[in-house]
Amino acid sequence: MELLLDGHFWVGVAFVVLMGILVMAGVHKFAWKALGDAGAKVQAQLDEANALRSEAQALLAQVNAQKAASEKLAAEILANAKDEATRLQAEAQVKLAEQLERRGQMAERKIAQAEAQAEAEVRAAAAELAAQMAEQVLVQRLAGAKSDPLIDKAIGQLAGKLQ
Repeated sequence: MELLLDGHFWVGVAFVVLMGILVMAGVHKFAWKALGDAGAKVQAQLDEANALRSEAQALLAQVNAQKAASEKLAAEILANAKDEATRLQAEAQVKLAEQLERRGQMAERKIAQAEAQAEAEVRAAAAELAAQMAEQVLVQRLAGAKSDPLIDKAIGQLAGKLQ
């Protein structure tokens, strides 16, 4: 009897009765359905998150591959540019050396021509001077003697031939 006077006992009985009523009313089906729907939503979100994660990883791998390809291409372009610059520099040096050689040869030819021309002018001047000296010597030697027309003619021709 004491049990009937205990408040805890009646709270337990009320709880059991309430649970029985709720089970008979089908509340448990509604609760399971609500929990199942929530679980399905969570599962859908997890599936979507996994799909997004997979997609992000694929994009990351693609971006990394493109980055590696771009870096490789940039390195190749840089290497080609350096090779081309080296080749162009070597060609320029060869062309410069050839041009300097041609100019040196042209200068040597001009110097040789100038030397030959100067030598010819000196010889011509020396020949003219020798002819004038010979004429003066002959004129002085023959000044005292009677002049022969053949000698005068030969002297005149000599001056013309030496020029």
